[in-house]
Amino acid sequence: MTAVHPTPSGLTPRALKFEALAQELRRGIAAGSWPLGSLLPTEKQLVESTGYSLSTVRRAVDVLVDEGLILRRQGSGMYVSSASRQRTEQRTIGVLIPDTRLYFPTVLQGIEAGLSGSGTSIALATSQYDSRVEQEAIARFVESGVDGLLITPIISDDADPGALLRRLESIPIPVVMLERRIRSLGYFDPTEYVCSNHEAGAFEGVSHLHRLGHRRIALALRADSAPSSGVRRGYEASVPHLEGMVSTIVSRTSAEWLQTHADDVLQEMVDGGCTAALVFGDREATLLEVAAQRRGLRVPEDLAIVSYDDEVADVAPVPLTAVSPAKHRIGRMAAALLLTRITEGDQSPVQQISIVPRLTIRDSCGARSR
Repeated sequence: MTAVHPTPSGLTPRALKFEALAQELRRGIAAGSWPLGSLLPTEKQLVESTGYSLSTVRRAVDVLVDEGLILRRQGSGMYVSSASRQRTEQRTIGVLIPDTRLYFPTVLQGIEAGLSGSGTSIALATSQYDSRVEQEAIARFVESGVDGLLITPIISDDADPGALLRRLESIPIPVVMLERRIRSLGYFDPTEYVCSNHEAGAFEGVSHLHRLGHRRIALALRADSAPSSGVRRGYEASVPHLEGMVSTIVSRTSAEWLQTHADDVLQEMVDGGCTAALVFGDREATLLEVAAQRRGLRVPEDLAIVSYDDEVADVAPVPLTAVSPAKHRIGRMAAALLLTRITEGDQSPVQQISIVPRLTIRDSCGARSR
């Protein structure tokens, strides 16, 4: 029998105990603890498992019978009715992401997979990396009555972590962050998130090049992208751990990458004697490949490249070995986590999930020719 936990003593007024128990039973039904048509515990069993009085249990059951969630059958017991499924089918979650280009469509597919079979619909909005647009979208979601929110909030490294936390905590519905966390809060972070461990992903990318014999390994960044700071931290952490490693860091904005066609980035690598590079992201790694070809350098013989993103890495002139964040899995796990928070409320522990990206080997690093 699924246990129902009573509200801790002192938190619920005596007159409202039956409402607290009714809410616990609702959550259990919504979470699938008692499937559609299943037999519920008897009133006596509920008294024993919750510690509530028989009168409190009967009042709680009466509430759910009136709501159509429970059916009483004479001489048989209490059953979960079809109305419980109808209530689940009415659930909607908001999804607020920066845009729907490249990276996030795969995350959205994961969210849809995570919600499959739950009868939950999605309301989608994009912030376009604009804080004002983000706040307006959150307000619209709350006003429309969504049950919870999956959000990729705008977070900069120099932002006030306390202000960010207050902003998230002011949202009056359950919130799970996608591909973001307030890193500076450290152990004091009470938020829930599912995100890539970009530090570990970058570390593995550099370590792979080091295992292939490279010692002068550059990092080339697209500076105006949220994951770049994590990629940089992972790269910098690898330097003291990899024997003979000599670092070179080149950072440009997206516009600068396009304006120079990566020629200046390549020049800095050549000046540093680099024979390999970890490049964030795929577009920039492809630009670097083409710049190397214009200069008469061969990939991977003269310059081995590992990209970070794996969105279009396989269609580069020389298919790119790439660090590949688990985008679909992140979406799926975030959706499941939000559903748990919605159905179980404070009974569910805070979950903070960090997923290490995988390395996909292709031609640009030279591993296949060895």
